[in-house]
Amino acid sequence: MTEVDLARITENADPLQALRDTTALRRRLEGQEEVLVHRARVSGTTWTQIAEALGVTKQAVHKKYGGRRLFGRTEA
Repeated sequence: MTEVDLARITENADPLQALRDTTALRRRLEGQEEVLVHRARVSGTTWTQIAEALGVTKQAVHKKYGGRRLFGRTEA
């Protein structure tokens, strides 16, 4: 989604459609974040560095992504 798309969402006269669009955007961003965290870990980036980039604690980022594999599949 581009800045133009984001402007379209915020300017939408229908608040329910704007909420739907916002939810869809959030899901896309969360998926992208998960992929990027995975890439960072594979390249040797520490949890502390990832946490700093995300503006959260090391514990928060590890809790959210530490036990996951790519695309949210949990380990058995």
